Amino acid sequence: MARLSMRSADIKPSPVREMLNVSQRPGMISFAGGLPSPETFAGLALPPPPRELLQYGPTEGEPALRERIALDLAELGLDTSPDRVMVLSGSQQGVDLAAKLVIDAGTALAVESPAYLAALQVFRFYGARFQIIDRSAPGAGWGETPPSMAYVIPTFQNPSGHCWTAEERQAMAAACRARDVILFEDDPYRDLVYAPCDRRPVCADMAGGSWIYQGSFSKTVAPGLRLGYLTASPDLFPLLVQLKQAADLHTNRLSQWMVLQYLNDPGRAQRMEQVRDLYRRKRDAFADALTRHLGDRASWTLPPGGLFFWLTLADGVDVEVLLQRCVERGVLFTPGAHFLAEGGASSTMRLNFSLAEPEAAERGLAVIGALLRG
Repeated sequence: MARLSMRSADIKPSPVREMLNVSQRPGMISFAGGLPSPETFAGLALPPPPRELLQYGPTEGEPALRERIALDLAELGLDTSPDRVMVLSGSQQGVDLAAKLVIDAGTALAVESPAYLAALQVFRFYGARFQIIDRSAPGAGWGETPPSMAYVIPTFQNPSGHCWTAEERQAMAAACRARDVILFEDDPYRDLVYAPCDRRPVCADMAGGSWIYQGSFSKTVAPGLRLGYLTASPDLFPLLVQLKQAADLHTNRLSQWMVLQYLNDPGRAQRMEQVRDLYRRKRDAFADALTRHLGDRASWTLPPGGLFFWLTLADGVDVEVLLQRCVERGVLFTPGAHFLAEGGASSTMRLNFSLAEPEAAERGLAVIGALLRG
């Protein structure tokens, strides 16, 4: 056996990536991944890209794209500028960069529970130990040694779909500023809004503190382009740039050019309204089917945005066994235990409503309901 790093012993497979492989089986109905509907992918009639984009580019990203992103972020209330915007190879890279910046073995990290499982996977790999955030009192329990960083998805949280209130957002920012905790806000779903919800970034209230804010184009343009972005407080941004230099030199320049065409397209706002209308209809149809097939076996709330329903099943249901039986019948979902920073079993499950067509969703939920009834 080759001599590997001690850290390599902590490498674990991603449950989502494994499930995506299973979802490729013919006839499989998948509620597992956070896959957007292909019909929402931006379809622009683009001219040939400039030939110079085939050359190496700046680590931070294309200047024109960074300027455009900075304009949009300033409208959200964030204190940023083009020289503090970095284009990412997908927002998952931002999670990795932040983890490299902050986490050593044993570093305390504050997270929600449930929390985004792919972020937990990265944080665990770098050796983080977790503290659970109480949204009503986010600084409670931090004691004399607060966590180094707090990672949150306040707007249409993955997996719960919850949208933080204005009071919860202000309390989180105040706690981080008071205890000198880096606030890392992940905001990939903010444009997928179907009901009124406070969506002001928590980082907009972090003046004087250290913070990282990131977003993604995967849910609004196309995930195959692998493009995200981040901005950060002046003390952190140069360090994140240096970490990216060591990771991939720069993000795909052709993808950046394509996204810039989308952002500058006069029909962008109208297209996003169409995307929201489509997802709102899918969400409502999914909710109706849930009521028909699982109404007496699970509880949930209607998500005001995002791509997911978070279900709590009756006590005593072994969700992993349920998943195995569902896969045998051509249905896939994500068990809620994967989203728990503290580990352990859970009678919860996350269901994605954006990918499956309503007829397929009806059949898949009928299978889950029938198995729950025995």
